[in-house]
Amino acid sequence: MNKVKVAILGSGNIGTDLMYKLERSDVLELTALIGIDPASEGLQRARSLGYTTYDNGIQAIVDHPDLADLVFDATSAKAHVRHAKVLQQLGITAIDLTPAARGPFLSPVVNFQDHLHAPNVNLITCGGQATIPIVHAINSVADVYYAEIVATISSKSAGPGTRANIDEFTNTTRRGIEEVGGADRGKAIIILNPANPSIMMRNTVYCQVKNMDQAAISQSVHDMVARVKEYVPGYRLKQELLFDEDKVTIFLEVEGAGDYFESYAGNLDIMTATAVRIGEEFARHRLSGALLEEGGKRIEA
Repeated sequence: MNKVKVAILGSGNIGTDLMYKLERSDVLELTALIGIDPASEGLQRARSLGYTTYDNGIQAIVDHPDLADLVFDATSAKAHVRHAKVLQQLGITAIDLTPAARGPFLSPVVNFQDHLHAPNVNLITCGGQATIPIVHAINSVADVYYAEIVATISSKSAGPGTRANIDEFTNTTRRGIEEVGGADRGKAIIILNPANPSIMMRNTVYCQVKNMDQAAISQSVHDMVARVKEYVPGYRLKQELLFDEDKVTIFLEVEGAGDYFESYAGNLDIMTATAVRIGEEFARHRLSGALLEEGGKRIEA
């Protein structure tokens, strides 16, 4: 089968984990891992696997624009603001794993079909990918007027990019809860837990609804969990839903696949698994001969 060429921008925890997942894709061909530190573990691992590596950041793509048709940006929100402009000028589709929010928010199980022609799409945050599908599932049957999510992750799984983007995380996740999840008003909280041994990613979703129907809500949530689990195998309900008057509470857990980081790092896993799912959908759309909007130009795939 033909494959679409992709590159990863960022050789930290997320970029390295993504590299291992892309090895298994039947429609995406990883051409390069790009970082800024030649001694980084990610670049060393990539070289040991036979991949081309660069340590000059976005300049590598400027110098080699034919390197990839899709670029996964796993750097930081501030860096992606600059990267987004460069990639759009080059006509390269960007899949943004940072909370920069330069493109439309995307959840594979909620609104992927709405943004097939976008030159830049944003994967919100790890907490957003874990919880927004649940908010959407509840809103579809009960009308959510307030949703609050708490994402708790192991401190060891939070790299420098995550730590530098706490403010962007809370704001971007809140917007995603409202714009993609459908809640009238949202709030997001992230907790870095230093417990030893490290805990798995856990997410709590609180929703207040206008039309309480416990059976419909429970069925919708279980159906959504099953759909997310198709591409994030470690995604699961921690316990059954809790109902109290107009409130419903959902407890989720995400166990990582252990491709690069330990299995407790579900926050990394859900982002990279989501990125692969979205990249593969873009690739299949392109390989099918559909027209894609790239950098303001329409080209025949």
